[in-house]
Amino acid sequence: MASMGLVGMIAILVLGLVLPNFQVLGQFDTDQAMEQAKGVATGNGGPGVEAFNVLDYGAKADGKTPSSINFIRAFKAACNHPGKAMLVIPEGEFVVGSILLSGPCTCEAPLMVQVSGTVLPQGNTVTAEGAEWITFQSIDGLIVSGKGTFNGQGEKSWKPKCKGCSRQPASLKFIKVNDAIINGIHSLNAKGFHFMISICNNLRIDDVNITAPADSPNTDGIHMSKTNNVRISNSRIGTGDDCVGIIHGSTNITIENIDCGPGHGISIGSLGHYDSEADVFGITVRNCSFTDTDNGARIKTYKTDSPSKASGIIFEDLVMKHVKNPILIDQEYGKRGSSQHSKVSIQDVQFSNIRGTSASKVAVDLICSAAIPCKGISLKDINLQFEGTGQASIPFSSNCTNVKVSYSGIQNPPPCPP
Repeated sequence: MASMGLVGMIAILVLGLVLPNFQVLGQFDTDQAMEQAKGVATGNGGPGVEAFNVLDYGAKADGKTPSSINFIRAFKAACNHPGKAMLVIPEGEFVVGSILLSGPCTCEAPLMVQVSGTVLPQGNTVTAEGAEWITFQSIDGLIVSGKGTFNGQGEKSWKPKCKGCSRQPASLKFIKVNDAIINGIHSLNAKGFHFMISICNNLRIDDVNITAPADSPNTDGIHMSKTNNVRISNSRIGTGDDCVGIIHGSTNITIENIDCGPGHGISIGSLGHYDSEADVFGITVRNCSFTDTDNGARIKTYKTDSPSKASGIIFEDLVMKHVKNPILIDQEYGKRGSSQHSKVSIQDVQFSNIRGTSASKVAVDLICSAAIPCKGISLKDINLQFEGTGQASIPFSSNCTNVKVSYSGIQNPPPCPP
C-alpha cells in the first residue's frame, strides 16, 4: 500500500512538470482572483496576458450586425491559447444570438473575460431547447469582470404571467464552471433569469447590478441549483421575481450585503418540485436589505411526494422596508387547496436580528408541513413594525402551523401562542 501511495505522489509531481498549468480543484485563491478581477475590469489582466478582442475576429460594435460567430471564434482562440488569455468585449454595442462558450480550456487558468461594452440579443434567433442566451460551460478557472452590460431586452418578449408558460432563456448561464469570479457587470431586463448557475463549485459574485421591473415575469436575479460554495456580495438586485433563488442540491451558500428590491425576496426553494432532489444545507443570508418586496427571508416547498431536506439555514442582520412577508416559511406553495402534504423536511433554521417594517399584519408566517413538521426553528431579536393602510381590526401578529418555535430577545410581532 505504501508503494502505491508513493507512485501516486510521483505521478502528481510528474504531471505538474509536464503540464505546468495543471490545477487540483480547491487550489484556486479566491481573494487573489478577486484582486485580479479588478484589473481585468480595466483591461489589465497582469503580465504576459494575451488579449483576444472580439473586434479582431470580425465582431461589429454598431448595435445591429450579428456577431455570434465572431464571439465564439474569439473565445475559442482565448480558451486554446497556451498562456494567459483574456477575451475582450470592448466599448460599443454588440448583437449576439444564443451562444455556447464551452471548455475545457487549455489556457493558463483563469480564463479572463473583460466586459466593457453592451451585449444585445439577436432578435430573430431562436434558442435551442434547453439553451440560454449566453452560456459558459465546462471551465475550471474563470473571471468575468467589467462595467459592461448584458441587456436581454426582455420587455420585447415578456408575456403576462400564466400557468404553463414556457420559461424564457436566461441571460447568463454558468454550468459545470468551477473556481470563478463574476464581478462588476450589469444585467438589464433579462428575458428570463439574469444569472443561472448549475453544477458549479466555488463561485464568487461581487458588485453586480441586476435590474428588471417589478412586473417582469420570472426574472430571477440569481438562480442556482446543484452548486456548492458560492458567495454573493455587495450587489444590487431588483427584479420581478426572487432576487436570489436557491433550489435543490445547493450547499454552502453565503449571501451578504445585498440590496434587494423590487422582487420576491431571497428564497430557498421552491423545493420538492422534482423527483429525487438533493438536499439543501449550509445557507447564510446576512446584512441584506429588502425594499418594497413581496417577501424577505423565505423558504418555500411544494405539496408533493418528493422527499428532501433543507437544513443549517441562517437569516441574520436583515432590514425590511415595507415588505409584505418579512419572515416566511411556506410549505403549501402553489397548492394551498390540496390535501397533499410537502415531504420536504425543514430543520435548524435561525432568524436573528431582523428589523424594519412590514406591509402586512402577519409579519412572521411559518406554515410547515403536517406530514413533516419543521424542527429547530428559532427567532431571536425580531423587531418589526406595521407600516400599511387598512386592516385596523387585525392585530399585528405571528402565525405558526405545524412548528414549535424557540424565541429569545425582542419579539415584535408577539410570538405565536405555545
